[in-house]
Amino acid sequence: MEIQRASETCADVLDAISTAVIAERSFLETVLIGVLARGHVLLEDVPGTGKTLTARSVATALGLSFSRIQFTPDLLPADVTGTNIYDERERDFEFSPGPIFANVVLADEINRAPPKTQAALLEAMEEGQVTVDGETHELPSPFFVIATQNPVEQEGTFTLPEAQIDRFVVKSAIGYPDLDGEIELLRRRAGRTEQSPHVETLLDRDAVVGLRGAPEQVRVDDDLLSYMAELTRATRTDRLVRIGVSPRGTQRLFEAARAHAVIQGREFVTPDDIKRVAQPVLAHRLVLTPDARVEDVAKSAVVEDVLGNVSVPTLD
Repeated sequence: MEIQRASETCADVLDAISTAVIAERSFLETVLIGVLARGHVLLEDVPGTGKTLTARSVATALGLSFSRIQFTPDLLPADVTGTNIYDERERDFEFSPGPIFANVVLADEINRAPPKTQAALLEAMEEGQVTVDGETHELPSPFFVIATQNPVEQEGTFTLPEAQIDRFVVKSAIGYPDLDGEIELLRRRAGRTEQSPHVETLLDRDAVVGLRGAPEQVRVDDDLLSYMAELTRATRTDRLVRIGVSPRGTQRLFEAARAHAVIQGREFVTPDDIKRVAQPVLAHRLVLTPDARVEDVAKSAVVEDVLGNVSVPTLD
């Protein structure tokens, strides 16, 4: 799909999702950036802000199959990936796919499940496949996870391991709507008989595959490649950071910047694209030092400092 057409399609998708989700346009763009960058999205916020509705609306607008997995403390890995069941008639084991076999998988409240169950997603998120009893099963394509989690300080939550957090292209929070937004929420509810709003289906699987291919056409100049590498390397030497952004994170920054350029309808990346996606791409990958946690330093503040200290290249 050519970039201009992809940009117009993205605008239509965002408009469709906005009919159901009361949220800042920038938040919805961040979710779509994760989809365009062929990655996964992590949403963290308190219950009731619309995380689940956002995931379902994205799947509906894109015309993709959708599956919701409610993560709970007693959820087992086989409940996610599926298991082999013995067929009495055929006298053989037959694989019964789990709910992860869908184009869009909502991992709802992922941090309420223990780490062993969370890890069941790792292979799926990285390789697009699952292995059960030594046999590999390919997942549908396209495949991406939209995971939601409650703030880690809430009771009954488990911290996601760094290896899993690193596999999410972006992390964002929907936040509370402003007064006008909350009034609009009530107005929309009064205008329909169902509790949940309806989202129009705009695309299908083939169109989504073409849309996700559009960022590959975006040009990134060498000085911007250096800029991105310098940003991520700067996080590794910050005195407040114990573990900085990994090379995988550097690559995700590159992919997200291209995706943002597509949404803006440009065939090239600018420094503003990189600055726009830096927070949602980089902040969640940082592991701060104990001193930083004691001082209540936010990861977003570290990224902001890095952006302020690394020289920005000028466009020719």
